Amino acid sequence: MFDEIKVGARAERSLVVAEEHTAARWGSGALKVFSTPQMLALMEGAAVDAVDPLLPPGYQTVGIQATISHLAATPMGLKVTACAELVAIDGRKLSFRVVAYDEVGKIGEGEHQRYIVEVARFMEKAEARGKAAASSE
Repeated sequence: MFDEIKVGARAERSLVVAEEHTAARWGSGALKVFSTPQMLALMEGAAVDAVDPLLPPGYQTVGIQATISHLAATPMGLKVTACAELVAIDGRKLSFRVVAYDEVGKIGEGEHQRYIVEVARFMEKAEARGKAAASSE
């Protein structure tokens, strides 16, 4: 069913660091530099771009794990590019190597895992969880 997804699939996502991407804005610090949460989001986005277009209708991937290191600070105005490469497939679990660069060099690296889900079933479970929480209040 997911035969089009192969180890080696890769994609990139880029952005120019603006105020909305900074640690000060995200509450992950007080400095106006590219935030770790935004770096992770960019890495996850690259992983999505590498595989989700290959899935049949009604399926998507969801993030299930990430281990990253933020290696260097990037000021506002610089372009950041995240690259994701699929390195392993275990059933519906997909493992990626992720790296981020700014215009000077590497700023982050790590590993990210995603899981292939059937959207309708996934959302049913999520909505049931929301109803369970509401009924316990």
